[in-house]
Amino acid sequence: MHKKILAIYYTQSGQMGEIMETFTGPLVEAGAAVETALIRPVADYNFPWTGKRFFSVMPSCVLGIPEQLEPLGLKEKAYDLVILGYQPWFLSPSIPSNSLLQSEEFKAILKHTPVITISAARNMWLNAFTRVRNMLNDAGANLVGNIALIDKHPNPVSFVTIFYWMLSGKKERYLNIFPKPGVSEEDIAHTREFGKTVAKYLGQNSWDGMQDELLKQKAVEINYKLMFIEARAKPIFAIWAKFIAKRKNRTPWLAAFKYYLFIALFLGAPILLTLDAVFLKPFSSKRIKTKKLNYLQVNNS
Repeated sequence: MHKKILAIYYTQSGQMGEIMETFTGPLVEAGAAVETALIRPVADYNFPWTGKRFFSVMPSCVLGIPEQLEPLGLKEKAYDLVILGYQPWFLSPSIPSNSLLQSEEFKAILKHTPVITISAARNMWLNAFTRVRNMLNDAGANLVGNIALIDKHPNPVSFVTIFYWMLSGKKERYLNIFPKPGVSEEDIAHTREFGKTVAKYLGQNSWDGMQDELLKQKAVEINYKLMFIEARAKPIFAIWAKFIAKRKNRTPWLAAFKYYLFIALFLGAPILLTLDAVFLKPFSSKRIKTKKLNYLQVNNS
């Protein structure tokens, strides 16, 4: 198989690098030439974060404001497949990933090129994927596959563990009680199976049916409760981002957003989910099915 593949991604903790290496392993074994490239912001984001620094990027992230990137330095001008790995930040594509997708250099690579996206999120990835899908479509790319990896622990638990990881830099059990944060080692290892599926379709020179096969392998799973919460949080995040972006002194407003986030997660979300379970969900099965199908698709139709 003489295929040229670009695997490009951003990572702070190294988790996405591990995912990409595991996922592309079968492609290399099948004979494809996989070029790995890192997205490198000129002003990078230190890891571990500080709490203040983490919340400071929210307005730019939600509003999709790009930052300057270092030159990609790619070996080729065209590829048979591009694999894009990204992280959602604040229900949006991370600033490095968003900046890449607005780069004229990268958009030239994407035009008429098959693309597979891989996200690694705490658990809410739907809005970020929709934006990435739209940006790929605008660039003339052919999105043929999507894989969404998440931390599968309960929402409040993963909220605690992800903050421990971000602020300490340690992917370990907080207080020796909580589970390890991030995508589990088992789920990362399982991406090898997804890679085998992609290698098969790449060798056939056809992508027809590949996403359906990936879905059967549980490359994407949608949790209704998380979908419900994210749908309501999306416009609220946009309001906060637009408001804070206009402030000369953002510090107090970013602090207010932080406390809003804590209250919304631990108090507001359970109340809304309870009301939905009683008054809306029992009568909305068709609408829910349609929304889920939209997120499972790799095209915008």
